[in-house]
Amino acid sequence: MDFCTMGLFIIDDIEFPPPKPKVTNVLGGAGTYSALGARLFAQPPRSRAVGWIVDAGSDFPLELRETIASWDTGVLIRETPQRLTTRSWNGYGEHEHRAFRYLTPKLRLDHRDLIGTPLLWSKSFHLICHPLRCIDLVENILALRNQSAHTGAKPPRPLFIWEPVPDLCTPGELQNTLKALRSVDVVSPNHSELGALFGKDTNGPHHVDYRLIEQLCDQWLASGIGENGKGAVVVRAGKDGCFVKRAGLQRWLPAYHQSADSVIDPTGGGNGFLGGLAMGLVRAGAAPGLDNLEEAAIWGSVSASFAIEQIGAPVLSHGSQGEETWNKAGVADRVVAFKQRLQTYVQP
Repeated sequence: MDFCTMGLFIIDDIEFPPPKPKVTNVLGGAGTYSALGARLFAQPPRSRAVGWIVDAGSDFPLELRETIASWDTGVLIRETPQRLTTRSWNGYGEHEHRAFRYLTPKLRLDHRDLIGTPLLWSKSFHLICHPLRCIDLVENILALRNQSAHTGAKPPRPLFIWEPVPDLCTPGELQNTLKALRSVDVVSPNHSELGALFGKDTNGPHHVDYRLIEQLCDQWLASGIGENGKGAVVVRAGKDGCFVKRAGLQRWLPAYHQSADSVIDPTGGGNGFLGGLAMGLVRAGAAPGLDNLEEAAIWGSVSASFAIEQIGAPVLSHGSQGEETWNKAGVADRVVAFKQRLQTYVQP
């Protein structure tokens, strides 16, 4: 397995500001979109190395089941007919602020769900949770891998990519967050969540506060990210792109889509970004690791571009030679186009 997300599968109802109409029964959840972001960079049969878990309740729509099957991933679908599928309501306001609430009880995933599955042996894990749960997940996943190893050799450590949950990005959780940073390889809040942890507003009148974001990331790196202090922070900043920083690298990348008209629904864009980022870290270089961080962020930016240009998931199609397109666009073509744009991009 190249990638495994511990994020949930959720069926979304999405409410936009008027006059845009509400939509229902949309494929959603952090697990779904991060798996999609990874899947974009893994054509079959490599696509089956993208791992995620779907708990399908008694109300699970057939059309969503067919869409998931068409992606040909390493999904683990668990039938739970005694319950309703996890559903949520999403509402959007200014600065891409999202209001969120569950409409049915969620079935949370933890390390025990990986036991006896190929997902346990993934090269990378996407975690979306509060700080203390992040520490717990990392410690337990590593313990399970050590206990389950078939040889006396210790299995290689996977990459852990942590997406903090918005409701616990508060100054009161900053110390727990600093503890969690030492357990993961990459931490990736969005710009608002990063600021909220420090009690600061990172939004400017026309764009994010670039210098403030850089200063806050410096504080995180100084406190230590990763078990050896060589981890990274990737701040997702919506229309202003993303900021990546580790020892020896500090760089802003623009968003792939430069026109607001290209962004139909930002739901899942950040999750999709992290799926692409994870695949870049695992596969873009000679060996998995943070040396690939800038290339991985390019992959993440391209993954996010596909996630946000329609309501729900992008449409997968195949050409006459079996080549894949998503929304009639090639993933590799977008990577090339994005890299060409970066040659003239001026750091803010």
